[in-house]
Amino acid sequence: MEISSSAIDSLAAQTSAQDERAVLVLKKALDAQAQGVLSLIQALPQPPSSSNLPPNIGRNINTTA
Repeated sequence: MEISSSAIDSLAAQTSAQDERAVLVLKKALDAQAQGVLSLIQALPQPPSSSNLPPNIGRNINTTA
């Protein structure tokens, strides 16, 4: 069974085109996922301000071994 070089070139071109399409689909999926994550992050509520707390709260962590 002998394969001509034109058949190999054709197969390589097909594979390359399929790979390019797969990469484009992956990029679009990643962009959509990034957009979804960005909207989730923006939807998070802001943490409460610590300026209303007494100065001694939040400075020390008590731990036991």
